[in-house]
Amino acid sequence: MPISGEGWELLVVRETEQLRAGGRRRTVGKYQVYHDGVAQTGPGLSGTTAESKGPGANEPEDNGKRVEAGRYPVWTHPPGRYATWGYSPSESQAAEPKPAFELMETGERTEILLHPGHDFLASIGCINPCTSLPDADEDIAYVGSRRRVLAILEDMKAYVGPAFPGTNGKRIPKAFVVIDGEP
Repeated sequence: MPISGEGWELLVVRETEQLRAGGRRRTVGKYQVYHDGVAQTGPGLSGTTAESKGPGANEPEDNGKRVEAGRYPVWTHPPGRYATWGYSPSESQAAEPKPAFELMETGERTEILLHPGHDFLASIGCINPCTSLPDADEDIAYVGSRRRVLAILEDMKAYVGPAFPGTNGKRIPKAFVVIDGEP
């Protein structure tokens, strides 16, 4: 599914699945931020993604798989383990809430987030940005993943400008995540 070329878009192109000893699987892809169809080149605005195993499935709820390929509007996420506003300033992996934003219109699936990853994979159904995952033995470095989430979030805030919601649980205008591929 290609980007529309309108608004703020984060394109995730899924490339492969990796299988770790013990049977754990993750989906690995590439991401790129776009403004009105133009790829952005700032630090953290492109890289690698990790997601749950496939195939993508938006139902039933809690199915243990990645979200389906598609175009999803983006919302600020209310505090809990993750939040768009009020996240912890600490780079400690234990600090909460961690920075995140939410994909909506995901069918029966809820709380599909883009948030920092760590270890092999940080959660089920969510997207974890990172530097590179050449093979299943490579873990996600939390601090680097967190910095990427913050770069993406700050870029989105700058693009949307004053229309960016000042509270959690609100639609972010003109912002979408586009997911392509079903390896």
